[in-house]
Amino acid sequence: MPKGSQGAESKERMGQSNDRVKVHLINLEKRFGDVAAVDKITVEVYEGEFLTLLGPSGSGKTTTLMLIAGFEFPTGGGILIGGKDVSTVRPSKRNIGMVFQNYALFPHMTVYENIAFPLKMRKFNKSEILEKVETVLDKVKLLGFERRYPKQLSGGQQQRIALARAMVFDPPVLLMDEPLGALDKKLREYMQIEIKNIQRDLKITTIYVTHDQSEALTMSDRIAVFNQGRIEQVGTPDEIYDQPSNKFVADFIGETNFIEGSITAIEDDRYRFKSIGGSEFHLVKKKEISVDGKVTVAIRPEKINLSFEKDHGFNQLMGVVEEVIYVGETRRYRIKLNDQESIVVKQQTYFESQSLKVMDKVLVGWPLQGAQIL
Repeated sequence: MPKGSQGAESKERMGQSNDRVKVHLINLEKRFGDVAAVDKITVEVYEGEFLTLLGPSGSGKTTTLMLIAGFEFPTGGGILIGGKDVSTVRPSKRNIGMVFQNYALFPHMTVYENIAFPLKMRKFNKSEILEKVETVLDKVKLLGFERRYPKQLSGGQQQRIALARAMVFDPPVLLMDEPLGALDKKLREYMQIEIKNIQRDLKITTIYVTHDQSEALTMSDRIAVFNQGRIEQVGTPDEIYDQPSNKFVADFIGETNFIEGSITAIEDDRYRFKSIGGSEFHLVKKKEISVDGKVTVAIRPEKINLSFEKDHGFNQLMGVVEEVIYVGETRRYRIKLNDQESIVVKQQTYFESQSLKVMDKVLVGWPLQGAQIL
């Protein structure tokens, strides 16, 4: 471990890894000069789990992956794999599977030779290599492609060969650095499900890096949201999307309406809220906030309904349609609530609201639990 990388408490924790924890990052830090690319993050990755590191460019997610792989060494903190401190261990000694964005296949080797390469480096005998290569090719549904070269494969096939090569030696942990970034949208979406199915079947502990929110929500058991070298929130896709811990998470994951204002009254199990623009509605009481307390309310566009009739089970505000955009299965509406505030609404195209036009008046409504206090 680097000098001064952790205190006595961290050292004690490093010796007490839970049996279910496969990878444990403890106060992990990586500095480049004065810049903290990874700023004292702590997270546990469980046996067989698919954890995604999600964040914008420069947020520290790829640097974290490189630290786990051993291609970078930490400035401080610790990395445990299987309960063992590997913070200063060379990459070749960590026995980790790695899939890169550009696949990194050897162009002069056949599919068989590419997949067999890590086994040869580990001194497996020929019969073991043959058996393991055939087994993993079957898992990625590419049996019969052994004699082809990478240039004879499609992008999706190359991606699966890179995945097979990373898995063939049964690594304790699989790391994936934006492996689908070079694929077109349709193939990318197909491969998301393929990778997740393979990972689930093999029960291999996987740490996956992406900046694509939809990809993270589709594939992950849990997501760690990165921002400026720190982890803002770790949770299941449902938790990250529906219960964001702060404005950054709510804004980065999907599209969100933010309404600024204050609490004007406390009524049993709910708050009365008044926005800066004068809109008033109720919020579920989940946090202790005093009257006149300033808050930001987040409402997802798809949780909002458009109607011409009052519904007492909903918060409802009168608005005027400013913009209508047709995007296939949904229509995206921008509704002006007052001189200072507008709200975006997404509706399935089969709803009656599809007949709305610019300048139409409409009631904008959502259930109490549809809004989150940040």
